[in-house]
Amino acid sequence: MRVLVAMSGGVDSTVAASLLVEEGHEVVGVTLKLWGGPSDSGCCSAEDSHDARRVAAALGIPHHVFDYEDGFIEHVVDPYVAAHQEGLTPNPCVECNRHVKFALLAQAAERMGFERLATGHHAQVRHSDSGPQLRRGADFAKDQSYVLGMLTEPQLEGLLLPVGSLTKEAVREHASKRGLATAMKPDSQDLCFVSTSLGRAAFLADRMELHPGTVVEAGSGATVGTVTAVELVTLGQGKGMGRDEQGRRRYVTAIDHERRTVTAGPMEEIEYREVAFVSSSLTTTAQPLEQGRPVLIQAAAHGRVDPAILDLERSAIVREQGGRPIAPGQLAVLYDPEDPDRVLGSAVVARRG
Repeated sequence: MRVLVAMSGGVDSTVAASLLVEEGHEVVGVTLKLWGGPSDSGCCSAEDSHDARRVAAALGIPHHVFDYEDGFIEHVVDPYVAAHQEGLTPNPCVECNRHVKFALLAQAAERMGFERLATGHHAQVRHSDSGPQLRRGADFAKDQSYVLGMLTEPQLEGLLLPVGSLTKEAVREHASKRGLATAMKPDSQDLCFVSTSLGRAAFLADRMELHPGTVVEAGSGATVGTVTAVELVTLGQGKGMGRDEQGRRRYVTAIDHERRTVTAGPMEEIEYREVAFVSSSLTTTAQPLEQGRPVLIQAAAHGRVDPAILDLERSAIVREQGGRPIAPGQLAVLYDPEDPDRVLGSAVVARRG
């Protein structure tokens, strides 16, 4: 089988390529050039491309570099900046998967005659009579099913995830035994287009106007602090909000960008059950989701999982118990309560009301 492997230059994607070669497939590696600006983190550096090329040579497979920088800026970087201007909290890694890796790259793979696209994500695709299932990776601590939660059934049909059934330790052991240059390479942790030396604030300040704001107490409205930029504050954020007179930690309950005001209060006073979502953003990994279906909702890559009910009529996910606010713009991934490792679909969180 002809397989195009997305090789970021990390250990997971290079081991994915190695495993496919061992299985006897006709494998070609590709590294995506996504960001040409300053970067000292993430998975887009010249060093990463070099590492991918070295491993491909060691495996005896062709290696190419595809320049998707224009598409990356259009679908990931520009929307990231726009989201902050609109008071949303974007998830650029999810949007990169949605628009670049599993759209532009997948389309290129099909045009070039490849039968499958493979990546190094820690998740699993299981095929059954009812269609493919997206499932959590075997290593729960490294599970990446959340960032793939927006994939659709046709995308899953053409996807291979060779390391999803392995623990991270097993992945590194494989790389070491094969003498791959990436065996002990650290995992990338940050956004590839935001340098750790400058940070998010500096990146956004070059592209939009940031406004200092006032923090007020929920209920009394008393001023209790300031923030350097309201555009950088996230709903539910605790950092920088201080504590109230009872010593309880404050969390952001509301952000008013026009008035440049952030409202904060104790968690027990701001927990709520209902999570609104953008109706047009709802995707399913297999069969359509029906009104009133029980689900498990997860709103961060390794976040808390809450039992809930899907209310399609009101574009809402109603949790059984109150929980921490979920920032508008984030992705809510839905799992199956009867099979908690199985992804059912996803939706982008909307503003309340």
